[in-house]
Amino acid sequence: MIRVSPSWRTLEPNSSVGLLVIKGALNIPDHPELQNAKRALEEELRGRYAGMDRKVLREEPVLAAYDAFYRRFRKSYHVQLQLESVVIKGKPIFSPSALVTCMFMAELETGLLTAAHDFDALNLPLMAEIADGEETYQKLNGIEQQLKVGDMYIRDQQGILSSVIYGPDRRTQILPGTVNSVFTTYGPPGVSVSQIETQLEKLEGYIRLFAPKAVREQLVVLP
Repeated sequence: MIRVSPSWRTLEPNSSVGLLVIKGALNIPDHPELQNAKRALEEELRGRYAGMDRKVLREEPVLAAYDAFYRRFRKSYHVQLQLESVVIKGKPIFSPSALVTCMFMAELETGLLTAAHDFDALNLPLMAEIADGEETYQKLNGIEQQLKVGDMYIRDQQGILSSVIYGPDRRTQILPGTVNSVFTTYGPPGVSVSQIETQLEKLEGYIRLFAPKAVREQLVVLP
């Protein structure tokens, strides 16, 4: 279902990509069990990172690994910014739908960058690639974006699904009627295969809070 290109293996030999396919989980707006888990996670995160400012947070090993990659492009790691919003500013985890909420929760709990897509919108197989700077795609907000040289991205046979720096695409976005979904996690150098596996398993666990009969079709991590 997903392969790693020769350019990825050459240019990013210490990076990994993970994929989780979940079928039969209707993307409802919210669910009481998910709300409870979200509040519990917010409190756990505030306790875990109590007293830390932005600089100290950035030194956490996983966040530091992503920060090193983002700094190549003079960007800030947006999952850390979301974590700061919850931990330092005391804001709740906000999301428009249950599947996206689960993804955000797994991202914040582990620090690992993940993108969500409607499985039925994909043109398989998928390929993990390294950008040469010529690639373009329509971001989630509808803006056409050209990738930067060296960015990691995932595409199907029709176009780009997401990149590390610019996020997910519009074509395959999770929608209110989504039933089958796929989640991809990028692991730059410093993030292990086992950490990605754990993150995707946590994400699946959150999904099962509102869709206990959902089926895991695949969970794979490619080094």
